[in-house]
Amino acid sequence: MFKSYSMELAGRTLTVDIGRVAAQANGAALVKYGDTTVLSTATASEKPRDGIDFFPLSVEYEEKMYAVGKIPGGFNKREGKASENAVLTSRVIDRPMRPLFPKDYRNDVTLNNLVMAVDPECRPEITAMLGAAIATCISDIPFDGPCAMTQMGMKDGEFIVNPSQADWDNGDLKMTVASTADRIMMIEAGANEIPEDKVLEAIFKAHEINQTVIAFMNTIISEVGKAKHEYISVKVPDEMFEAMKTIVTPEEMEEAVFTDVKQVREENIRNITERFEEAFADNEEWLAMIDDAVYQYQKKTVRKMILKDHKRPDGRALDQIRPLAAETDIIPRVHGSAMFTRGQTQICDVVTLAPLSEIQRIDGLDENVTSKRYMHHYNFPAYSVGETKVSRGPGRREIGHGALAERALLPVLPSEEEFPYAIRAVSETFESNGSTSMASTCASCMALMAAGVPIKRMVAGISCGLVTGETDADFVLLTDIQGLEDFFGDMDFKVTGTTEGITAIQMDIKIHGLSEEIVRGAIARTREARLFIMDNCMKKAIDAPRPEVGEYAPKIVQIQIDPQKIGDVVGQRGKTINTIIERTGVTIDITDEGRVSVCGNNKEKMDEAIKMIEIITTDFEAGQIFEGVVVSIKEFGAFIEFAPGKEGMVHISKISQERINHVEDVLTLGDKVKVVCLGKDKMGRISFSIKDVK
Repeated sequence: MFKSYSMELAGRTLTVDIGRVAAQANGAALVKYGDTTVLSTATASEKPRDGIDFFPLSVEYEEKMYAVGKIPGGFNKREGKASENAVLTSRVIDRPMRPLFPKDYRNDVTLNNLVMAVDPECRPEITAMLGAAIATCISDIPFDGPCAMTQMGMKDGEFIVNPSQADWDNGDLKMTVASTADRIMMIEAGANEIPEDKVLEAIFKAHEINQTVIAFMNTIISEVGKAKHEYISVKVPDEMFEAMKTIVTPEEMEEAVFTDVKQVREENIRNITERFEEAFADNEEWLAMIDDAVYQYQKKTVRKMILKDHKRPDGRALDQIRPLAAETDIIPRVHGSAMFTRGQTQICDVVTLAPLSEIQRIDGLDENVTSKRYMHHYNFPAYSVGETKVSRGPGRREIGHGALAERALLPVLPSEEEFPYAIRAVSETFESNGSTSMASTCASCMALMAAGVPIKRMVAGISCGLVTGETDADFVLLTDIQGLEDFFGDMDFKVTGTTEGITAIQMDIKIHGLSEEIVRGAIARTREARLFIMDNCMKKAIDAPRPEVGEYAPKIVQIQIDPQKIGDVVGQRGKTINTIIERTGVTIDITDEGRVSVCGNNKEKMDEAIKMIEIITTDFEAGQIFEGVVVSIKEFGAFIEFAPGKEGMVHISKISQERINHVEDVLTLGDKVKVVCLGKDKMGRISFSIKDVK
């Protein structure tokens, strides 16, 4: 049965077709926002997956190049692995929806979003977010929705709801807010140092708009929604918990988990688990649930102590930050390096500078973004958490953490005109016990300053956690959460920013949403904490960007030429510019506006290249003196190359003060000579004189 529903959303029509395509999926919605078209489907396995203790949800966002009228690049001519944007979009869809599935649900669930057409006025990401929620809500998969998402941009201080791609790319705010009917589920944002009160205004405005979308979704669900199917629960039986308390008392469990050393806690839990395994050796059903049961026992213990007694596992106050340490230049010969330590979380960041020719090229659905000058990469090796695992390259988590730190620092980076370099920052996780992405932001900021990148202001980041009780008023906020508080808590609210405002937000929760009071409290807590980190740690290691790039970094000098002269510098098939590069060993980048960047490590060679370019682009006038090389000898004179691809002729009568019969009597090929420009001859060639040089 095919039905179509429509609503006006931010000045454009949102249309949802149900029953038109993909009828065999548990739920499917063909969503159009403007002309942007996305097919969203939700499917679930019939039975739970054996041997797992988590909900196996997969969210896919598939970018098809036909959606923007392109054929994929490369030899294969078909889409390959997911782009970074696709990975990040999948994560944004996943984070608000995952908490709304039953916690004891173990059936495989896949939410697939196929981008089929892109209208630049309606971003496919927001279309997919809404489509995924609708497809899941109308399916028979257990889900406590609906939830809706709105994107907020900002231009000239004014908010833009669900901005066009151009406004999103060029605005001061890139925010996505997900909500249920009464709570905020997720916040993801990049901001150009926007003050906290303005950010809060954007959050609650988006939440308000989400309510209109949820009302629209409820209409669809009431008419075509399926009854939710029954599933096999894997909840730990209450009688098992009671038996566990007789073996390990709550007081013993509290003593085991409340320590500031992660390794000691893990050893304590290992010993407790062995006691349970020995006690339940004859009960196969309970034995299979031991790991999950111990996890739940720890969780209840930690949450009770934090919520009721305001006691944290490592003994800190609720708003206290773990011990901080920072240093720069710890790695020799690299262009910039810094290490930031917060408790048992430690990040080393290394910055590399390169010519603009090294920027990352991007082939995606956004035609406004074809390259990326600043790249932030994050690595999370197994040894950072004391595990043994072979590295298989960055996963979605690593890509997401790198993108968050990248987004945090973009607003303070200098422009290409101010600093004509491509910049790569790599965060290596040496040790992890909570919020490595925020430590990456701090370490990267210091490494950039150590590398001589003239950033506008220092950026720091911190995470705020949450433990909730039975009522809205019963909650505790935790500044600087460690791993245990993240695992057993309800929220990971990461905020980065400067003294002037926020640059990035990423909020994850495990409960059915946050109240306005919690959101405001978390924003305030994170501002206090990041200012503390800057003043009491980062500024003590380095308080301003170095005035120059380091010894081993490439040096870049920029000059401006007439854009009409670019062809003269490049030469036919690149011959002229390649000759300059071969002779001097420099790297040369030229923009369409005529901005020339000369990059190298030898100042004399760089000056030589710049002089050649200036000669090539100069309008020649009589009286100018050049140095050149004899490249051709004729009966009537000699040709002098005074710059790559540029030659002028010296008539035989202008070679010497005395009369000569043959050019070869004075000049030979390869001779270096000084010449003075006489202007142009009747054929338009540049004429030189050697004898008139003064």
